Amino acid sequence: MKPLDGLLVLDFSVFLAGPVCALRLADLGARVIKVERPDGGDLCRSLYISEQDVDGDSTLFHSINRNKESFAANLKDADDAAAVRELIKKADVLITNFRPGVMDRIGFGYDAVKELNPRLVYGSISGYGDEGPWVRKPGQDLLAQALSGVMWLTGDGLEDEDADPAPVPMGLAVADLFAGHFMVQGLLSLLVRRGVTGEGGLVEVSLLEAMLDFQFEVLTTHLNDGGRLPKRSAVGNGHAYLSAPYGVYRTTDGWLAVAICPLAKLGEVIGLPALNDYDASQAFQQRDVIKTLLADHLRTQTTQHWLDVLEPADLWCAPILDWPALMEQEAYKVLDWQHEIERPDGRSLTACRCPLRVDGSVLKSPKPAPVIGAQTQAIKEELGLC
Repeated sequence: MKPLDGLLVLDFSVFLAGPVCALRLADLGARVIKVERPDGGDLCRSLYISEQDVDGDSTLFHSINRNKESFAANLKDADDAAAVRELIKKADVLITNFRPGVMDRIGFGYDAVKELNPRLVYGSISGYGDEGPWVRKPGQDLLAQALSGVMWLTGDGLEDEDADPAPVPMGLAVADLFAGHFMVQGLLSLLVRRGVTGEGGLVEVSLLEAMLDFQFEVLTTHLNDGGRLPKRSAVGNGHAYLSAPYGVYRTTDGWLAVAICPLAKLGEVIGLPALNDYDASQAFQQRDVIKTLLADHLRTQTTQHWLDVLEPADLWCAPILDWPALMEQEAYKVLDWQHEIERPDGRSLTACRCPLRVDGSVLKSPKPAPVIGAQTQAIKEELGLC
């Protein structure tokens, strides 16, 4: 028995932030019904991040919407809306990520649905909250990264302190993913409260708030040190607020990440006595000078050579792996990270499992992403609407 067995979740959301929240609830055992338009469904079905097509939909859609059912409904149609209201009466959780006001205008905002089901836990994800001048901005991941400061914070700085280093996006849809996972936390907390009070509630999060929380460690420093801005290291920047040697370095055959290490010990182990000229108090002030010395030295040997001398000395480092190299590692294999999804045509799709372990077991399900409306008729019969 999975932790959320018996829980019914209605996923009205599209693209990534809301659906990834619903996916995690499904992985934990909830029954998730994706409510989507009959004419095309979730727009993520046609949002391609590669040229690969699976059963007429993008691999992105399949990765986010596996283990769900699909109920096709035009919420502006009276009969379809009535059927969805019957679903809501039986649901435990409802998830939406439309712009503020959209669900209210079509009669499915929180105030309307809590009259149908006072025990319902309602989760709403927006781009920038439901008030203020950014309400109408598109709630899109790259834009949220740009507005939140995280893109400005990432990447290498420049040696010229007066120059403006190029901002670097994270390379993943981190705003969507964090917002979705924060929503999971909020929904589960309200479900716990409902177990005590018997009443549902509303939980809200925005992409912007997710990105601000993502940066809370460094933002707290900024808010309490006179508003000084961090300076990104010009050499292999790993963290704008951390001193040398923290960063990434090229070797003769790849790259090496070096984390927090005492400079004197590091210099002794790798044969770079020049590091002894700098004490801990200088490790930040002279960060780029120190890292330049280290970068020039590490470039003379292979990654494995440095691992062989650094790891036995308990100096924190790691090779920088691409996906094929990662998947060859025994450490990856023992995670049992991949699993096969059964497709309608009998073939399979390799997917990533839920990262949680419950009672010592990993959480997997062979259930694929649904075809638009695949379960509509069966659900209507279940509700007594046919």
